[in-house]
Amino acid sequence: QVRLVESGGGLVQPGGSLRLSCAASGSRFSFAAMGWFRQAPGKEREWIATINANNKTFHYEGVRDRFTISRDNAQNMVFLQMDRLKPEDTAVYYCKWFGYENWGQGTQVTVSS
Repeated sequence: QVRLVESGGGLVQPGGSLRLSCAASGSRFSFAAMGWFRQAPGKEREWIATINANNKTFHYEGVRDRFTISRDNAQNMVFLQMDRLKPEDTAVYYCKWFGYENWGQGTQVTVSS
């Protein structure tokens, strides 16, 4: 098992930015593929981005020009920089350590004027 703690969410106006953080505990973090997902009210959880052990990144087409995933292996952290936020980005955001079933508690992002 691993432990994942997300933070950095909040209320932001449309067009604003947020940077989400995920602190991961577990061995061999630097070898892990990590990701971000989100779940809006009444909708299925959806994949947003992945960063693999070689720092290659993949982003959902709907956020590719606005969101950026990154990692800091020295601190066992994964980040999601979100720019030009839209109301439809409102959701609970979760990070994921691929290969493990558990999730963190998530962090709420609300985009509203």
